Amino acid sequence: MRWHPDQLPAAVVLAVSFTGGSVPVSNIASLRLTGTDLRRTGTGTVSGSALYRVAGFRALAGAGLLDVAKGALGPLLAGRGRPALAAAAGAGAITGHNFSPFLRGAGGRGLAPALGVLLVTAPEGCGVLLAGLGVGRCFRSSGLGCLLSYLALGPVLSITRGRAGRALAAVTVGPLLIKRVAGNQPPARQRPGVYLRRLVFDHD
Repeated sequence: MRWHPDQLPAAVVLAVSFTGGSVPVSNIASLRLTGTDLRRTGTGTVSGSALYRVAGFRALAGAGLLDVAKGALGPLLAGRGRPALAAAAGAGAITGHNFSPFLRGAGGRGLAPALGVLLVTAPEGCGVLLAGLGVGRCFRSSGLGCLLSYLALGPVLSITRGRAGRALAAVTVGPLLIKRVAGNQPPARQRPGVYLRRLVFDHD
């Protein structure tokens, strides 16, 4: 009998997705290549951009591909016949990446695993996020560019996929926005303006 992804119990899919998403690929690469713990340098974000600053493009490319794969794993295991489970698994992978138990709650911003989630569940969503990142880099404001793409994801997926698209966008963007505001550590001055800057520009 041929095995099919729909045969996996939902709890297994969610557990594998969260655990896989939690593996801090960028930090492992940084420690192996340079001995640097990304939580102790720069903004403390365990992300591809932080890895690039300490280890260069080749390290970024390898770790980035693995981070995208982390996001794709859960939706692939859920199968096409369970879109709600695929969306939930994707959200679990992003959450695990952003708040990794292996890093005591620290993590990245979640863009790479989000791309992996959308690559499997709604490829047009990848285009939206990549467009936001590209525009942001052109104007030297990646944080703002990404935020605009997060806000655009819901309307785009609503047009292309209806109610299911809106739900997918919500569970994908939710962990991304929460991480932007929460960061990896509290700001030096806990004022509303600081959290607003985190939300809009993704920095203190």
